[in-house]
Amino acid sequence: MIMKRLARFTIYATLAIAASAGWAQDTIKVGVIAPFSGPFADYGKQMEGGIKAYMAQHGDSVAGKKIQIIIKDSTGPAPEIAKRLAQELVVRDKVDFLAGFGLTPEALAVAPIAEQAKKPMIIMNAATSVITTKSNYIARFSMTLPQISAPMATWAVKNKIKKVVTLVADYGPGIDAEAAFKNELTKGGGTVAEAIRVPLRNPDFAPYIQRIKDAKPDAVFIFVPAGEQSIAFMKGYRERGLAEAGIKIIATGDLTDDHVLPAMGDATLGVITTFHYSAAHKSPENAAFLKSFAATNPNGGRPNFMAVGAYDGMAAIYEVARKLNGKIDGDKAMEILKTIKLNSPRGPIAIDPATRDIVQTVYVRKVEKVGNEVYNVEFDEFTNQKDSGK
Repeated sequence: MIMKRLARFTIYATLAIAASAGWAQDTIKVGVIAPFSGPFADYGKQMEGGIKAYMAQHGDSVAGKKIQIIIKDSTGPAPEIAKRLAQELVVRDKVDFLAGFGLTPEALAVAPIAEQAKKPMIIMNAATSVITTKSNYIARFSMTLPQISAPMATWAVKNKIKKVVTLVADYGPGIDAEAAFKNELTKGGGTVAEAIRVPLRNPDFAPYIQRIKDAKPDAVFIFVPAGEQSIAFMKGYRERGLAEAGIKIIATGDLTDDHVLPAMGDATLGVITTFHYSAAHKSPENAAFLKSFAATNPNGGRPNFMAVGAYDGMAAIYEVARKLNGKIDGDKAMEILKTIKLNSPRGPIAIDPATRDIVQTVYVRKVEKVGNEVYNVEFDEFTNQKDSGK
């Protein structure tokens, strides 16, 4: 009797293992690491929204296999947590791709794991130039800060903005933005009167805004992470009379992020930024993206550049899966990723095979009223921009 029970148990266990193996063989697993809680929670939510929008348009299977998304919350710029989550995804969940990465510290912490495990790592936001040099298995589908900051300086010089104060968040992307902007501005004959760096977490902008006002520049160039800090800076700018003093704002598009722009309202009118995506971009691809995002994220608000980075990252994953007929191999996947070209909601994009970084159009935009809402309206562009920070 006992032997019969053991035999039955063995059969059931074997069937369970077989079923599990079959399930694994019939899926392509994508582990998404991003902040879904804490001060940067909107980063993860926007990326998840972009993923949902893509899968709603293109289905949840490719090359005969189901796409399984496994979400992990890094809680913010917490590299040790991101590293542990990546290890779990690789060892326990056996993912085929690592993806997400809202913040640079997360991406840098996970890069060695991608390298050791030979797992393609799809960057959907983190924007420090150096990230793609940290593993041969990284491809970026977002942007870099030098890529969008240098064109802002070029535009400024052409428009007789010569004396500038820079204010950036004091971490990798901010330092990259400051360096690229200053380099291009000084090449054009401009000067940086003062370079201000503010803490990444919860800066009090009041004393910095006073320093800007005292320096009497033509403009202040800003990079702060999108979200709460954008709102806080713009509030201080208006309250402390910088506009009345004739000090213009020029910035990366993080300052007038599409997702928070409606909440910032008319206070942002006239702000000039350079960026790779605007919800107001006119193209069939963007119209389809906006429609799909609204349908799949009914409480998600307006999608931003992180949603588009995730949307395009998923397009790349689907392309790799199609070309490899669902059999994901790290080295073969990277060879495909190096040659990818896509018609994105932001416009045409490609990956530079030498750096595995994105090549795209950077737009000059001005915040204007479109109907009753404020939008970043594109009026000039710099095509085929590579990362200038490498």
